[in-house]
Amino acid sequence: MAAGQDGMVAGALEPVRGARLPLLLRDAGGTALALAGSCAGMVLVGLFGQFSNRWLVVDLLSIGHALMLAAAIVAGLAIAGRYPPEGGLPEGEWPERGWPGRGWMAAALAGVAAGVLLMLLVIGAREANLRWMLVSLTPVTLRRVGLMLPDAQAFLLLAAAGGLAATLGALLRWAPVLPRRVVLGALIGVAVAGLLRELIRGVLAGIGGAEQWAFSYDGLLPAGAVAAAVTGALIGARPGAARIAALPGVARLALRLLCLALLLALPALTNDFVAQVMLLVCLYTLMGLGLNIELGLAGLVDLGFVAFFAVGAYTVALLSASHDGAAPWLGFFAALPFAVGFAACFGFLFGLPVLKVRGDYLAIATLGLGEIIRVLVLSDMLKPWLGGAQGIVNIPKPVLFGSVLSSPTQLFYLTACFTALAGYCAWRLQHSGLGRRWLAVREDEDVAQALGINLVQVKLSAYTMGAGFAGLAGGIFAAMVGSVFPQSFQLLVSINVLAILVVGGIGSLPGVAIGAAALIGAPEVLRDLGEYRYLIYGLAIIAIVRLKPEGLSPSAIRHREAR
Repeated sequence: MAAGQDGMVAGALEPVRGARLPLLLRDAGGTALALAGSCAGMVLVGLFGQFSNRWLVVDLLSIGHALMLAAAIVAGLAIAGRYPPEGGLPEGEWPERGWPGRGWMAAALAGVAAGVLLMLLVIGAREANLRWMLVSLTPVTLRRVGLMLPDAQAFLLLAAAGGLAATLGALLRWAPVLPRRVVLGALIGVAVAGLLRELIRGVLAGIGGAEQWAFSYDGLLPAGAVAAAVTGALIGARPGAARIAALPGVARLALRLLCLALLLALPALTNDFVAQVMLLVCLYTLMGLGLNIELGLAGLVDLGFVAFFAVGAYTVALLSASHDGAAPWLGFFAALPFAVGFAACFGFLFGLPVLKVRGDYLAIATLGLGEIIRVLVLSDMLKPWLGGAQGIVNIPKPVLFGSVLSSPTQLFYLTACFTALAGYCAWRLQHSGLGRRWLAVREDEDVAQALGINLVQVKLSAYTMGAGFAGLAGGIFAAMVGSVFPQSFQLLVSINVLAILVVGGIGSLPGVAIGAAALIGAPEVLRDLGEYRYLIYGLAIIAIVRLKPEGLSPSAIRHREAR
């Protein structure tokens, strides 16, 4: 009798399954249109054409095709979220969208349909000859979409690749945590190794020429791709994470110091390009430490922060540069304290007009003050001293114990020492009584004033000390470049420093260094991608702000507030 009832229930549910089938097809069709449209957009705007001749894995996968496969994986992840896995619902309960555990079917259908649609769009664009409107849409670019194969084979290849990539995305959606991390780690490892091949080649060349079997000048070799995938999978699995967390505090500190020592050894082991990139990261870290005092601790938004950087650079230039064949007044190390002092005094004067201004109005006021400095530097009134648009040249390199520090590697280690010293000072300030007063003003000025905190003193001290850090960075910048020009001190510099704090974590000292590495170092090492490196830069910022609004390495207070 029970068996008969089960049969009646199963028979009653069969029409339900059939009724859900069109909804599954509609989901697959909508996702296919979105996926094909995104891939076609890459082709139309020239993104695919820029990257299709750059190999991720030589003779196997270009960066352009890797972007399309990544879009298909994301589409599979998205469509699988509408369907629960097998056993995801109690028996007899059917979801609104199709059958339990059949999301991979919708993902596979969407990937196959997207590949077919993309090839149809390519053929249509080729026949319509749209190059008169879209210059980058060359016949070679259109043929590269199908890997230069005949149309019939290209149809099959794109359909199969789209279906497999979307199915992989759907399976990753339901996979246990460890397999998912391993697969994603392997994929990310290959992508990172391919994009940062020049950096990794330099590192491997510095430790014995191991780059020859892993890289060519065009991209990753297959053996290198396998090694990158295995490395990424191991990092994704993190088998030793729990053991590291269980280590005593001294052992964890020793491990961190070892990692830091390996990082600092990179410029000596690689080449001048790596040293130059790390030097820029250190300079922006110095400026970030200063703005972190103003914004991260005291809550004072400053869009004119580049003015302090300019004051430090011009101070070192005026005191150490050769003028009309005359010997310079001071050397670099003698001029640097003046740069810090003058920038700090300027920060004190800078803070006086904006003491009573808060919020968005403070940002606009500081922006105006920063622009005033730029205009004054370019003015004819100060041209006899500051050089106007021609700037100041012939700034000598630092001399230490009779040795001229001229190479990027030497300048990096000099800057790293100053950055470490500035970081220690910033840490002591943050944990001092003054630092606690800054935090109180950041949280609520009215309450802080009611508790007896002198707002004028606290705000002016934040502007003064933050400006000193920027002046230090400006002085090092002048010696590094050997010349200073007004064009080097645009508003974009202040925006970049502010973005470093947002991405790294406002109020976090480690976050400043991490944010500088992410926003300053990453675009430099991706320079071979041309202007599209800024597209990756923008997408990374959006993703970080969306997924980690508190920053990559937030302070404890910000982390609690965000969670």
